[in-house]
Amino acid sequence: MDAPTPLPTLIRKKRDGERLEDAEIRSFVSGVTEGTAQQGQIGAMLMAIRLRGMDAGETLALTQAMATSGRTLAWPPAWQGLVVDKHSTGGVGDKVSLALAPALAACGCKVPMISGRGLGHTGGTLDKLEAIPGFRVSQSPEEMLHILERVGCCIVGQSTELVPADRVLYGLRDVTATVDSLPLITASILSKKAAERLSALVLDVKFGGAALYPTQESARELARSLVEVGTHLGIRTAALLTRMEQPLGRAVGNALEVLEALECLQGSGPPDLRHLVTVLGGVLLWQCGLEQEAEKGRERLARALDDGSALGKFEAMLGAQGVPPDTARDLCAGTPAQRRQLLGEAKVCEELPAPQEGWVQQVRALPLARVLHHLGAGRSRAGDPVNLRVGAELLVGTGQHLRAGQPWLRVHHEGTLSAEGRRELQDALCLGPEPPRDLPPLVAETILPSGPLRDSQ
Repeated sequence: MDAPTPLPTLIRKKRDGERLEDAEIRSFVSGVTEGTAQQGQIGAMLMAIRLRGMDAGETLALTQAMATSGRTLAWPPAWQGLVVDKHSTGGVGDKVSLALAPALAACGCKVPMISGRGLGHTGGTLDKLEAIPGFRVSQSPEEMLHILERVGCCIVGQSTELVPADRVLYGLRDVTATVDSLPLITASILSKKAAERLSALVLDVKFGGAALYPTQESARELARSLVEVGTHLGIRTAALLTRMEQPLGRAVGNALEVLEALECLQGSGPPDLRHLVTVLGGVLLWQCGLEQEAEKGRERLARALDDGSALGKFEAMLGAQGVPPDTARDLCAGTPAQRRQLLGEAKVCEELPAPQEGWVQQVRALPLARVLHHLGAGRSRAGDPVNLRVGAELLVGTGQHLRAGQPWLRVHHEGTLSAEGRRELQDALCLGPEPPRDLPPLVAETILPSGPLRDSQ
């Protein structure tokens, strides 16, 4: 066997715009995983990839090397074709996973959902779930298997045994200003999904003022990369491009979003949230063969939300992941007031009045999220604490008429809302003299594989 190419040579090769061979990429990832690569060398390679890019073959090789850098999950043969997951690139008020995972389980899927924490202005699924007393996001692969056998879904954090290379690279991408690298994003997302041994994956790639990608064109580029690489990994992969100018639903903030997800699981809640849950789920049911087309899958997901079966799976998942049975039951069957009491409420709750009369054109998500972040709802770096009770509730929707002085936002916080923060929140409300016309759809585009599916390895 030939000796591995020294890492400085690989860095120089990529720096000069040359293509890395599969074996060279595996050598780099091995150095990252085993600790033989110095942080400065890893950072240099990340920057070379960021500046020079990677072709589809290189990105696939990087994803595969990262996926096999640790343990991969294994499922019973009877589950073949039924193991599914969803990934979102992050948004404001995005509590889709909380409703989607149990709804899919109610439809016969197995959903080993590995989620993340919030960073910056975007919320994290794990933080939302930790607003529920007793919920344990840390589960070993053996515990995940047991929960999936009993319930059909679990929502967990990334195990230390899964994709260790990604933890190293993810931590360094932020400090090396390489977060926006397309091949690095693709490999980071899909290496974890490959380690899950998925049958099907749907990606919610957001674009707009409060998203990672500001334009539909840039989001489409990422979506196509993810779908192409995912398909080559043997995963039936599709992506939806969705708008993220306004918050999804009407609640922003961890505990408040749990409450709104419960409304969705009861067949009600904001229409945009229900729409996205059912559309994403419908695509997955079609991909894994449980329905012949995505629209039929969407109808089946809607029935699971309406008939209580999805809520029942959510309650069972809570119990399987450490929530006391009484708490899980009261949270799922209790009144809104009982639920708020269980999750706890912020010390201060104040409403903001509309500064003038007008029709709501939109409520911009980014300034709203930024103010809540400063109030303690988010974190600036991994490991920072968050206040799970801080958040906001929109009291109005697009197209609604407001009178001057009418409350439009309810803010939950623990301290003092500064004058600057108050101004920024008021600036998020966009009013006009006439009702808005021709509102664009939430789901702008669907990206499907262009070629045949390769057999999973």
